[in-house]
Amino acid sequence: MVSSNPHEDAALVVTGPPSRAPAPGPNAPAGPDATLLTIDRHGQVTAYSGKVEYGQGIRSGFALEVADELDVPVGSVRVVLGDTRQVPYDRGTTGSASTRTVGVQLRRAAATARHALVALAAERWGVAAGALTTRDGRVVASDDPEQALTYADLLRGPRLVLAVPDEVITKEPEGFRVMGRPARRIDAVDRVTGRAKYSQDIVLPGMLYGKILRPPSYGARLLEIDTTRAERVAGFVSVVRENDFVGVVAEREDQAEYALEAVRARWEEDRDTASDWNLPALLKERAGETVVLREDGSLEAGFDRADRVLESVYFVPYVSNAQMEPSAAVASWEGDQLTVWSGNRSPFGERDHLAEVFGIGQDRVRVIAAEIGGSFGSKTPTVAVEAARLARAVGRPVRVGYSRAEEFAWSTVRPAALIEIRSGVTAEGTIVAWDYTAYHSGGGPGRARRGADTLYDTPNVRVSVANSPSPLMAGSYRSLGGAINHFAREVHLDEIAVALELDPVELRLRNLTNPRLRRALTTAAERFGWESREAGPSEGFGVAVGYDVGSYVAECVELAVRDREVQVRRVVAAFDCGLVVNPDGARNQVEGSIMMGIGTALWEAVEFDGGRVLNAGFTHYRVPRITDAPEIEVVLVGDPETPSSGAGEPGIVPIAAAVANAVRDATGTGVV
Repeated sequence: MVSSNPHEDAALVVTGPPSRAPAPGPNAPAGPDATLLTIDRHGQVTAYSGKVEYGQGIRSGFALEVADELDVPVGSVRVVLGDTRQVPYDRGTTGSASTRTVGVQLRRAAATARHALVALAAERWGVAAGALTTRDGRVVASDDPEQALTYADLLRGPRLVLAVPDEVITKEPEGFRVMGRPARRIDAVDRVTGRAKYSQDIVLPGMLYGKILRPPSYGARLLEIDTTRAERVAGFVSVVRENDFVGVVAEREDQAEYALEAVRARWEEDRDTASDWNLPALLKERAGETVVLREDGSLEAGFDRADRVLESVYFVPYVSNAQMEPSAAVASWEGDQLTVWSGNRSPFGERDHLAEVFGIGQDRVRVIAAEIGGSFGSKTPTVAVEAARLARAVGRPVRVGYSRAEEFAWSTVRPAALIEIRSGVTAEGTIVAWDYTAYHSGGGPGRARRGADTLYDTPNVRVSVANSPSPLMAGSYRSLGGAINHFAREVHLDEIAVALELDPVELRLRNLTNPRLRRALTTAAERFGWESREAGPSEGFGVAVGYDVGSYVAECVELAVRDREVQVRRVVAAFDCGLVVNPDGARNQVEGSIMMGIGTALWEAVEFDGGRVLNAGFTHYRVPRITDAPEIEVVLVGDPETPSSGAGEPGIVPIAAAVANAVRDATGTGVV
């Protein structure tokens, strides 16, 4: 365990409230403030955040923001993420919130440090602070660049502890030196050379390997077990059983696998009748209370005014998160002190869960987020609890690493949904009535409501969502329900366009007044060449728009359908997330979202029957391959004067609809 104050050797410390304060309670972290930034006596800058890096580039983004605000080289900024003993409390890396919340917080902390360093130099030289500036880790006299003091020189005196004031002046965009310009990720070399350590790579002295006995289906109950053969496997250490939880521990991972295969168990299965083929009907039949999210105007009056009324039903299947790195965790006990290395996107949530499961105080649990090879919402504390149970039982550190089949079968999946839309439009293409009801499986109205509200200017609207029990373990996924809801709405918009023989872009513009959405749509259409498009046989074009986590996006697609196969050739996306910290990072996020969304549109679906996942692995679960990647152009259209909003998720919300609309355009029916 590290010192209770890991920042005690810093020469300058900037503190502030955690990015999101924990709920009050007897186990809540003590004290409202936490260390956000430090500078040591050599000038090394370190920023601290409870967020984690799982491929989205926030470590680099935070470094750029701190470096620019503090006027130091990016290479001199170290970023510590996701270690609950060192960083401020954070609810988790979700909702594309890192840059727009913690990024702003770290900029304010860096500005606080910069102002303090300027004040120290002003005092030493006996001049006004306004006569000084900062550059490359130094305070410089504005009228004499040769007169300068490094930050290390200024911090040779007593230790400074500063709180971020309510009002602190940060730089304006015109003063940026690195933000807003393409920058290589600071962790790129470590990731491509193998120096980066993921949960699967953590090795501790004396560490053992654990494997968990999985039931044959969801809800199965253990009746009998025989471990005699397992105990004869070479390297076997122990069988650990706590009620229906059974794990084996061995000296090597392959030995643990052999021991697990030797365990004989008899289960009682509760075979739910739900399957992938009858799920659409069950989602509505089993739905709970419908929650009305919005009700404006009069639907009756709107439909009376309409020249055309359209009704459609849309189904979206379960989708696997399918991240590259399977879940893993290493757990080590020292007395009643537990340390866990894992790839969870919410280290503090995992800490709190572990404390609750094992009946110990949160201060006795330390969670360290290793490098994470993707998540998209799937990684939960389950694997950490399993490793900690085994480690406590055998008295040595234990690693539990999921196989690919385990990851597919026992991690969370994106909820399925059934969506019903009834719309009324005038002959000119004005949407005058919109009745929308979505039945989402699992997760409650919170997940279902994201993106459910219409973004079009319709006077008579009712938007409702309902939660249906999930036969699989549904959980978070990139954009939660946003991509699902956008898919139904944006496909329906094209159905209106077809019915009225209107251009899909023109129909959207006639019903949109939001200036940021209009700018995104017109830019995407212009860069794509929408007006001059020409389709050959079995070729089609599609468009869709979206909003998520404060950002706006429009996407145009060109594809071809040959021999019942869809080939997406080109995508143009116009993306507005306000102030862009790293253009390369923002574009990468949108490109990744687009590829992920193409997969959900064309290939991805979890097949299951009676609580059993049938395609648990990449052999049977088709994800986009490199040969499926189209030409992608991302145009950043945000205003730098607008505060940064999310970039990790918005790109996925319209793409499946744009692909579906292009398939309809190519085939005339939307059926391949």
